[in-house]
Amino acid sequence: MSTDRSDSDDSARERLIDLAADFYDQFAAGQIPEMELPTRTKSNIEYDENSDVWVYGDRTSTRSANSVRGARKLLKAIYTIDFLADQLGEDRSSTLRELYYLSESWDNEEAQFSDQDESNQLVEDLEIVSEVTREDFHMRPEESGATLMGPLYLREQTRRGEREIHCQKDVGEGGYQIPNNPDTIEFLDHDAEFILCVETGGMRDRLVENGFDDDYGTIVVHLKGQPARATRRITKRLHNELDLPVVVFTDGDPWSYRIYGSVAYGSIKSAHLSDYLATPEAQFVGIQPTDIVEYDLPTDPLADSDINALESELSDPRFQTDYWREQIELQLDIGKKAEQQALASRGLDFVTDTYLPERLTEMGVL
Repeated sequence: MSTDRSDSDDSARERLIDLAADFYDQFAAGQIPEMELPTRTKSNIEYDENSDVWVYGDRTSTRSANSVRGARKLLKAIYTIDFLADQLGEDRSSTLRELYYLSESWDNEEAQFSDQDESNQLVEDLEIVSEVTREDFHMRPEESGATLMGPLYLREQTRRGEREIHCQKDVGEGGYQIPNNPDTIEFLDHDAEFILCVETGGMRDRLVENGFDDDYGTIVVHLKGQPARATRRITKRLHNELDLPVVVFTDGDPWSYRIYGSVAYGSIKSAHLSDYLATPEAQFVGIQPTDIVEYDLPTDPLADSDINALESELSDPRFQTDYWREQIELQLDIGKKAEQQALASRGLDFVTDTYLPERLTEMGVL
């Protein structure tokens, strides 16, 4: 369900102020201020087999003012909390990049960020300890440009009020642009049968031009490579709230399999939000290594980095099924990878007339 913007803003602001108040209370009690966080290393990421997503383990680390380095980190946290609380109070927003540059104007040089990675990480820290997403802080990345197209009617809350949009009739060929915070959307009606998440813009355009969204009641979500958080969030909401199957359509290489993995199981970087972003029920439609062989697709040879990535995926909990072991071992054996657009070697309509209908029927989606 969509959230009420003002209530969400008030709650986020209150959580931030509570964090600052906790630091103050530690000072007042004669304690050295500190902030405890999950240890954010790969070794502290666990695959939760019950929920099928990545989560943080039990190990924690403490940011304490008992060292110069720790004191600087807490100082930067306080300045950032103050900025975010003011931003929410004024109903404004900013980008992660702007936060980095804004710190240059803060009156204490010790509070300024040395680079954007540092400010990005601090925002993630505040997400974890406050249990509020950066979207509810009104923080956004640079525009991802991800879109969807399909038989979906929704209501979107914007700064200029509400607007109702049909994601075919009321948009151009580019589709409906997914907002930074998809929780401001209310789904009103739909005629969709399933959601198809597509890695590349070229394939997304081919599907729309060929009318695949109309012919099969498909909500086509353009992942635009590694999907942004907003893209994964709206996909999860569409699945959960409209009870629609999700299938992921990518290139046939190890990096694209990880794109599927991030949609289905979450990513290590955003493990604290896996329940919010990941859709464990999502299925992989292709390009499969078996497709490369069966359709004799144009290919490129696997690079050493591809081989290393595939071998790593053989021990990755996200790919521990008979299906994935068979596909990965076959790809290592043939030494080839293929792009989605390689299906055009069979004709421009092959993907929409033959490949996807056959694969989706095999999978029980159609």
